[in-house]
Amino acid sequence: MKWSYSIARISGIDIKVHATFALILAYGAFRWGFPKGFEGESSLPGAIFGMGLMILLFTCVVLHELGHSLVAQKFGLTVREIVLLPIGGVARLEKNPEKPLHELLIAAAGPLVNVAIAVLLFFAGGLAVSFGALEGRTLFQTTDGPPTLTTLWAWLFTANVALALFNLIPAFPMDGGRILRAALALKMGFSRATRIATGVGQAIAFAFGLFGVLSGNILLVVVAFFVFMGAGQERAEEQARAVLTTLRVGDAYNRHALTLSPGDHVSKVVDYILTSYQPDFAVMQGNGFLGVVTRDDVLKTLATEVTDLYVAGIMRRDVLTVQASQGLDDVRRLMGEKGERIVAVNSGEQFLGLVSAEDIGEALVVSSFVQLRDRRRATAEAEAD
Repeated sequence: MKWSYSIARISGIDIKVHATFALILAYGAFRWGFPKGFEGESSLPGAIFGMGLMILLFTCVVLHELGHSLVAQKFGLTVREIVLLPIGGVARLEKNPEKPLHELLIAAAGPLVNVAIAVLLFFAGGLAVSFGALEGRTLFQTTDGPPTLTTLWAWLFTANVALALFNLIPAFPMDGGRILRAALALKMGFSRATRIATGVGQAIAFAFGLFGVLSGNILLVVVAFFVFMGAGQERAEEQARAVLTTLRVGDAYNRHALTLSPGDHVSKVVDYILTSYQPDFAVMQGNGFLGVVTRDDVLKTLATEVTDLYVAGIMRRDVLTVQASQGLDDVRRLMGEKGERIVAVNSGEQFLGLVSAEDIGEALVVSSFVQLRDRRRATAEAEAD
């Protein structure tokens, strides 16, 4: 993820902090440095305490994400990184678990870590810390008194309980949504389980949003909106995965694509763009693949150059290469992880063609239509019999 900086590496997993994480530190400093707002007196010790509290809270978030990640590694999944954002943490797995039981255990591991931390804090701080010290305050309220170790313990205890409970809500993208989906998938297909789980999640999000509107809680409305959208995105992602896993990259590349040679001029590419629907062109030297020239490359060149440059001067050589036998969904995920829009397709060492994100999108639409048509035809034939 861009603007993320590595701060540690645990079990081969990069722990990164996004640049926007500074916002949560500023929030902690303000809430404790100005306990009565700007009109009150400022407190440097309070500001330092607030920032330290935020760091400890997000240390708990890292442990939560490590819970997911370490269990995922036990099941042979690769975890590329954990990124800390102002809204929480994200563990980036190379791919989702294929077995429902694995997903269930991975999803449950995060909240269980927060429960374990809360139990440790409960006994470390004693009953006075866990209950009496809160004095009716919630996690994001300030205190009129000076920051104390008792307050720190109480807030961390409350935060971990809140993290566990919030993440167990059975709605995507929370862990509870994945636990629900995995539990359903143990008894039914993964696609059907996703449809049911995302439907439940969107219903919960709608209820949260309605309550937020009626109670005037704007924050709850915002959370409900993101939960609703997250559930919809998960459903769309599963539908795409179900379709694209039936296809190979070799099914999607253009077998009749126009190609270029390194000695061609940019003006020739312009002619191709104007007279065809092809936006990307492989640059070939005989049967050897050298690189790619895209429509965007040509437009940038036309905007900055007055001479008719050679294609060799504007082509991109570092093109991700995949094999024609690879699944289209795996390649789509790989392109997303690498931030690539286009890949070269090979059969062994032989170059076959190019596949872009747009090509994969078209393949998804066409294949979805064909599958829907076949299902309707099969249903009509069954009813006729």
